[in-house]
Amino acid sequence: MKALHLAAFVLLASGILGPVTQAAPESPRLAFPLACEIGRTCEVQHYVDRDPGPGVRDYRCQRRSYQGHNGVDIRVPDMAAQRGGVAVLAAAAGRVARLRDGVQDISIRAAGAPSVAGQECGNGVVVDHGGGWETQYCHLARGSIRVKVGDAVTAGQPIARVGLSGDTEFPHLHLTVRHAGQVVDPFAPDMSRPAACAAQASLWTAAAQRQMSYKAGAVLNAGFAGAPVTMERLEAGGIAGPTPASAVLVAYIRAIELQAGDRIEITLLGPDGGVLAHDTTAPLDRDKAQYMQYVGKKRPLQGWPRGAYAALIRVHRGGAIAIERRLETQALR
Repeated sequence: MKALHLAAFVLLASGILGPVTQAAPESPRLAFPLACEIGRTCEVQHYVDRDPGPGVRDYRCQRRSYQGHNGVDIRVPDMAAQRGGVAVLAAAAGRVARLRDGVQDISIRAAGAPSVAGQECGNGVVVDHGGGWETQYCHLARGSIRVKVGDAVTAGQPIARVGLSGDTEFPHLHLTVRHAGQVVDPFAPDMSRPAACAAQASLWTAAAQRQMSYKAGAVLNAGFAGAPVTMERLEAGGIAGPTPASAVLVAYIRAIELQAGDRIEITLLGPDGGVLAHDTTAPLDRDKAQYMQYVGKKRPLQGWPRGAYAALIRVHRGGAIAIERRLETQALR
């Protein structure tokens, strides 16, 4: 996940991270590159790191990136979603210039995972859009690539599926944009003054820009369960909801791109609106790419009262509420 895809994807990459001038008039307009919906079935995990030094800075001068990251990561909720198939779409019309397939879909954290040295992008496709512009699509599912070198593609055309190949811990698409061999941030194409964070016209279409409006962190997973939840179970997906026979009722959340000092608060409410369980974390000691929290209540001796149960989730940041979500379950009616 934290490798420089550009440097490592030998067959696909063609440039190095560096300053570029304002995007040329012939720059392509980029459509949203996944068949998913931000806020419901996917989220932006990381942006381009625009800091030329050892620090981290995204296009909004926040820290939703990591050192040397040269693209945009769009993440699906879990492996169940990945197995269901999420299509990767060509962001603009062009011609397939290079590709790789055959890399295993496996988290780099899995026991016995093979080395991905020289194949950090995993299975990938590069599309040439003309005028020196290209897009690169990484971490594709093995055997899912639907195009071959030389094929013409149109904007929105499925070219593969999201996978877990290469240097990654979770299923996502890594999209890199380049012009004349130099990395371009599609949200703010002029990278000559990375510290300015001035408003710019992006490379995205209006529809894509609306879908990917900037968030200071997001909720990737949230729901109710009838048993304790672990990060491994969350990543696998398919967590079973509670039933009247469940020994416990759990409300859970996995948030991404939290900041040092954030506090996560979860309140579990009964059918009458009363508080069944409540917890607030201590301030986070550092930025977190992902963080899981849950609260639970044991089943009363007389069983679960019938009705709708709710959970109120808040992420507190700097004296304000940065993220808020309310959930309900009818499973115990």
